[in-house]
Amino acid sequence: MAESEKPDTRMVEALRASLKEIERLRERNRALTAAAREPIAIVGMACRYPGGVRSPEDLWRLVADGAEGITPFPGDRGWDPDLYDPTPGVPGRSRTREGGFLHDAGDFDAAFFGISPNEALVMDPQQRLLLEGSWEALENAGIDPAGLRGSRTGVFAGVMYHDYFGSFGSGSIVSGRVAYTLGLEGPTLSVDTACSSSLVTLHLAAQALRQGECTLALAGGVTVMASPGTYVEFSRQGALSPDGRCRSFADDAAGTGFSEGLGVLVLERLSDARRNGHPVLAVVRGSAVNQDGASNGLTAPNGPSQQRVIRQALASARLSAADVDVVEAHGTGTTLGDPIEAQALLATYGQERSANAPLWLGSVKSNIGHTQAAAGVAGVIKMVMAMRHGVLPRTLHVDQPSTKVDWDAGQVRLLTQERPWPRTDRPRRAGVSSFGISGTNAHAIIEEAPAQEPAEAEPDAPAVVWPLSARSAAALPAQAERLHAFLADRPELHPAAVARALGTRRTAFDHRAAVTGTDRDQLLAGLRALADGTPAPTAATGRARTGTRTAFLFTGQGAQRLGMGLELRARYPVFADAFDAVDARLGLDLAGLLAGDDADAVHRTGYAQPALFAFEVALFRLLESFGVRPDVLAGHSVGEIAAAHVAGVLDLDDACTLVAARGRLMEALPEGGAMVAVQAGEEQVRPLLDDRVGLAAVNGPSSVVLSGEEAAVLAAAEGFAKTKRLTVSHAFHSPLMDGMLDAFRAVAEKLTFHQPRIPLVSTLTGRPVDGEQLCDPGYWVRHVRETVRFADAVTALAASGVGRFVEVGPDAVLTGLVRACPAADGAVLVALGRRHGSEPVALLTGLARLYTDGLAPDWAALFPGTARVDLPTYAFRHERYWLNADVALTALPAAEPASPAAPVDARPLGQRLAGAPPAEQEALLTEVIRAQTAAILGHPGPEAVEPDAVFLEIGMDSVSAAELRGALGAALGSTLPAGAVFDHRTPAALAAALRGHLAGGAPGPAGAGDLESVSGLVRRAASDGRMERAIDLLRTVADILPGFSSLAEFGAVPDPVRLATGDAAPRLVCLPSPMALGGAHQYARFARHFDGRRDVVVPAVPGFGPGEALPRSVDAVVEVVVEGIRRACADERPYVLVGYSSGGQFAHAAAEIMEKAGQPAAGVVLLDTYLPGDDGKDDLWRQMFDGMLDRESSLGGFGTARLAAMSRYSDLIQHCLPGALAAPVLFVRPTESFAAGSDDWRASWPTEHEPADVPGTHFTMLEDRAETTAEAVEAWLTAARSTVAS
Repeated sequence: MAESEKPDTRMVEALRASLKEIERLRERNRALTAAAREPIAIVGMACRYPGGVRSPEDLWRLVADGAEGITPFPGDRGWDPDLYDPTPGVPGRSRTREGGFLHDAGDFDAAFFGISPNEALVMDPQQRLLLEGSWEALENAGIDPAGLRGSRTGVFAGVMYHDYFGSFGSGSIVSGRVAYTLGLEGPTLSVDTACSSSLVTLHLAAQALRQGECTLALAGGVTVMASPGTYVEFSRQGALSPDGRCRSFADDAAGTGFSEGLGVLVLERLSDARRNGHPVLAVVRGSAVNQDGASNGLTAPNGPSQQRVIRQALASARLSAADVDVVEAHGTGTTLGDPIEAQALLATYGQERSANAPLWLGSVKSNIGHTQAAAGVAGVIKMVMAMRHGVLPRTLHVDQPSTKVDWDAGQVRLLTQERPWPRTDRPRRAGVSSFGISGTNAHAIIEEAPAQEPAEAEPDAPAVVWPLSARSAAALPAQAERLHAFLADRPELHPAAVARALGTRRTAFDHRAAVTGTDRDQLLAGLRALADGTPAPTAATGRARTGTRTAFLFTGQGAQRLGMGLELRARYPVFADAFDAVDARLGLDLAGLLAGDDADAVHRTGYAQPALFAFEVALFRLLESFGVRPDVLAGHSVGEIAAAHVAGVLDLDDACTLVAARGRLMEALPEGGAMVAVQAGEEQVRPLLDDRVGLAAVNGPSSVVLSGEEAAVLAAAEGFAKTKRLTVSHAFHSPLMDGMLDAFRAVAEKLTFHQPRIPLVSTLTGRPVDGEQLCDPGYWVRHVRETVRFADAVTALAASGVGRFVEVGPDAVLTGLVRACPAADGAVLVALGRRHGSEPVALLTGLARLYTDGLAPDWAALFPGTARVDLPTYAFRHERYWLNADVALTALPAAEPASPAAPVDARPLGQRLAGAPPAEQEALLTEVIRAQTAAILGHPGPEAVEPDAVFLEIGMDSVSAAELRGALGAALGSTLPAGAVFDHRTPAALAAALRGHLAGGAPGPAGAGDLESVSGLVRRAASDGRMERAIDLLRTVADILPGFSSLAEFGAVPDPVRLATGDAAPRLVCLPSPMALGGAHQYARFARHFDGRRDVVVPAVPGFGPGEALPRSVDAVVEVVVEGIRRACADERPYVLVGYSSGGQFAHAAAEIMEKAGQPAAGVVLLDTYLPGDDGKDDLWRQMFDGMLDRESSLGGFGTARLAAMSRYSDLIQHCLPGALAAPVLFVRPTESFAAGSDDWRASWPTEHEPADVPGTHFTMLEDRAETTAEAVEAWLTAARSTVAS
């Protein structure tokens, strides 16, 4: 073929590419079309309506029973008692005296949402109702509301009233408040189309979901009539029903009856709902919204427009009119509106359908009245519930259908009687109509939920934990009561499915409880005990601690027993696999031995040590599979081999080799010797030790074990009052072990050691142990022979921030030893094994206790299964907040809410304290402090302030702290010491300090006593311009006060203060200024911007707490600060360090240390940090000191201890200069000077950083301008996250 006759290959390739592109575009078009048409699932519902309706189930009971919710006008809103006048048209009067009311509309759980009582009082009650309703709807959907923070969840709220006196807010706040409080970042808007508002929100939310603007949506409406204006106006127009009832489509209809209500739906694309495992209650097949346009009156209904919106909705749903069974009508009961609506329905739904399949027509307004902005969603909820029950409830008050309607014009019938709604060959469907008085019409078509695949049978669990939580300790019993009532009526719910639902579909608040049981009756009994406040062995309560570390302790020899692990092995495959893997490598048939009856064999060292190792490793792996993991490990004697293995130091083969050799070689030694437990301290027995008597263990401050030759050991023990000879075959950890050490070393030297993945504290040294030591075979040889320093290990663990000690062993041996160690005071001690009783029950009881302390398991892993169960929603603790129009707003803080009731004993506080013993004095002071704090923060009573509540964490700032100090001083008849409130962080701590101060014995709050004269001299010197002399004086004082050079010397590090909580990463760990003004309170206003978004945690700067020693070096400060940071970040989430003023230097230094330790900060934020050594700025430092003195009143004065600490830090910062740091740095500077007459006042930072300027001065950037400072930090964090993501 000639060249010219060959096909053009380039054209063929072009055609092939074109065809591929066409197919791609077709597929894209199909996907877009499918997305635009995808049904929207209703996955959750909540409501409050007249008649005591507080849930969708309540609403169904009301309509199914043919009941109504119309009542007389509320008597507690300040309405004119002469409002009613039956004469039509009387100005200023209402023709009716009844309606549908939420008589508890003023009730709200303000504390639950972190809203102060004073703020709640002036909040529109519609905001409050929508907050609670949104929470309940999400819980009804099985969605943890806290898990939505930062998500693209939309809020679409219908609202039309703005008449609550005191709020004066726009309607936008109603939806915005929900988004703000829950941290939702999807489209959020308030909709006011009057009566059609809530159905319009459904339409808009469905569109937003289909278009991908949000992934989840809350849609609904709320109505509260704070004033009777609507009744007065509609009475004037003659459109009001005389008895307040809606007679929908009835011949004797005489007007509408207005009502209040709340309805919220949770919406999701159907495909997303199925993928996420959310319940599909019903489906929104289609919806439409239009307008009456230029009809015969602004407020008059327009029949043709109503027909059009119905047809548009049908087209949106791709359905015919005959595909819909029933319409939940607008049906307000007016003589004009109802006939127009009926004719529109006859002209649309009434056509082309047979007489035996008419469209059924009803309206929930006949039961609850016209709930206005909440009316459309009420109809939707009613229809969803009707589909679920297969019943069409009757419409009330229809003695005869309206004769103004030509009912023969189509196949539409009123539901004057209840009718069954049977399943057919297609899903049940309902139309819902809402028509606004302004002319905005809405119609939606709701379809029965698609059939669900039946869930697999729920696997049985040998024991079950039901976890509960609440915002406060006082709210816990109500949660238990509600859950008990709910489950008692539902015996078909599987206990394990309930446990999984409680753990995965409810927010875990800080105040927690858990009940453990093997069957439903036992679990219900535990709930009953919690609800009644009765102690029960199956119930645990506690408060979650977020900064507390967890240590796993592995038990040593002596805890072994027959049957050990058999129940766990039979019930938990993970345990069985791990145990069998060890058993296979050891070749000892441990499973057979433990299942047998040879008790002597299991106590032989050659079996006991490998058996304990197998049990403990298997239990660790089981805990690991449940998501329960430690921060640090320790093991008593042979238990440390199990700890080393799970930490990754030895693989399983080598660990088995080591433990088998240890047991075998020990057992091969000649039997004999003795071990005696002695109640004595180490120093008491040390003179008795020689080459025949060894110190086997120091288990506590007065608990040691002597070991060695029998006669010598017994003789040494004779001199002590309390001793116990241990039943052992050999004298372990004594000179009698020397004969096996060389052979054991030969085994250890052949093993391969690795760096630990989990930190360990050695019971050989009693200190944290590094990889180099653990990888030395000689360490493990010494481990056999030398003293077990368990007490020292506990002290080291506590010093590192461990507050939970979990014993991983077959019995509670180490738990008792830890309890006797003073360093572990206040710690939670949990043994996961018990010698007697069921092993699964012991395990689950331990996990329940850990959950209540803040260490929660992965509930889905603990209780696997697919069955879904419903749960009750949160039991809010309501208090009434209602402001009548005759209350002066300026009087609010003083008048509302009521101040705490006077105590029964009316004697002056000083007299009552004088005659009471110390414990009673402290309890009385605690109650007084709680009452005063509650009054200042706006709570109705002291029960709202818990004794251990951190002042800063419950909303107290420098202003309210000064108020509290003044109020307490007045009550006590004396001036309280400076800094009393912030130096003692809780009511209980402040009460203890005040009792000591008043008694004149124990040290009082910082700055107490004669030391105040020193601070007075400092102030005088500063005012006279002799600041250098003042600093010299404080240096002298600082030198006199105690000091520390290391973390160990400093002692226990205070828990960080949590000022804000949120799930976004990174959290902010903020260091205050190490000056007299410093403290967590400096970040109070700054933190408010982040609350609900990200954690803001403030570790203590050492030296400023009551009685704290002063640091002697920069290294000492940084060591304590780093420990505080570790406590604040115990869960290993990303964090950013923030430092204010000179605190920035220590934040940078701590970041350097953390970076070297492999726990780097994601960034460092420096807030106007001035570096020392800048000559020519003496006047600047003087004016900065003056600025601090100007703010002295915020702390109630600077005590001498604070001023001395400041002088010490003024010296230390000279030596705390920035070093190398890989983390990014944001340097924030204010734009205004605090120093008059100074041009060179701006701080600078010498290393690489990103600058940011914010309004304010050095001081006001965290005071009045804190919001803009926080916004600058948030913008930097967001930009950094975006950069990483890209």
